[in-house]
Amino acid sequence: MSDPFVIAGRTFHSRLIVGTGKYPSHQVMRDAHEASGAEMVTVAVRRVDITRKTESLLDYIDTSKIFLLPNTAACYTAEEAIRTARLGREAGMSNWVKLEVIGDEQTLFPDTAALVEATRVLVKDGFVVLPYTNDDPVVCRKLEDAGAAAVMPLGAPIGSGLGIQNPNNIRIIREQSKVPVIVDAGVGTASDAAVAMELGADGVLMNTAIAGAKDPVAMARGMKLAVEAGRLAYLAGRIPRKMYATASSPLEGVVGR
Repeated sequence: MSDPFVIAGRTFHSRLIVGTGKYPSHQVMRDAHEASGAEMVTVAVRRVDITRKTESLLDYIDTSKIFLLPNTAACYTAEEAIRTARLGREAGMSNWVKLEVIGDEQTLFPDTAALVEATRVLVKDGFVVLPYTNDDPVVCRKLEDAGAAAVMPLGAPIGSGLGIQNPNNIRIIREQSKVPVIVDAGVGTASDAAVAMELGADGVLMNTAIAGAKDPVAMARGMKLAVEAGRLAYLAGRIPRKMYATASSPLEGVVGR
């Protein structure tokens, strides 16, 4: 590939990562995953039957094509998140983890101090850690220093659909980071995903925007195309913004001038 998406030495074709919650049914989830082209999906360890003693969403994910990214959703302390990540690994899901340590129940903003602590512990324990964090360049730098394989700043609060609220922060994080930057949370529609990619994000992670759409499968395809378009636009390089018009056609040689 001319533009590979590499995290911790693993290469992906798709820069779109999707979730597994809130779908009308497991079958709709599977169809949406296929339409999205995603090669990695998040699974909340504490919200699924990882033993597979009963039917669960795990039965609707083709792990020969899709990589599982266990998620420590609903964890409010570093200790909880660390324990949950280890549980997912012991159940055979993965030694990768989307690390969440929530600091506020209403906004679902991360507890950044606990997040850095949990990242440091899990990296030493052999995990590939992808932490969900605030769009704060300083915190992202601390997470990278703690060994994070990527940083995942939010675009807006989880499930809000507000789109990218602080685009300049995302630009700064991308400029300063030596690891992939994945915008996580806040995407509401395809244009939000395109904006994230145009800002230089290496990938976008979303769940509610697809699962909660009137037609999740159609939205999943729209998100796939938006991520591809945004990445191409970023690589192509946009024209400078100007206050006044600039003629599309040169005026030199025009008859009558």
